[in-house]
Amino acid sequence: MKREIVRIYRSSLNAETYLYLAKKSAFDSLPEALRKIFGRPILVMDMLLTEDKKLARADAVKVLAGIEEQGFYLQMPPPKEDYMLDIFREKGRSDHG
Repeated sequence: MKREIVRIYRSSLNAETYLYLAKKSAFDSLPEALRKIFGRPILVMDMLLTEDKKLARADAVKVLAGIEEQGFYLQMPPPKEDYMLDIFREKGRSDHG
């Protein structure tokens, strides 16, 4: 069973965006484009991640595979199913005021 001590960061620029790295890896070693869009990393926690660990919005097997293959795993915000309704509501507010 795969296992890794991971460091989890929250993005300073993008809500609900998290980055998982092996604890031994440095944020500065990531590709510049990724660092730019992620913004300043805000440390959330360090944890021992195993394949059977339950995570809130990510699959532990995929996280471990991403870290092994790319050196990181980027967790994006969940899809917003009602985004069109939000756009409609926002447009309605701007039309009236």
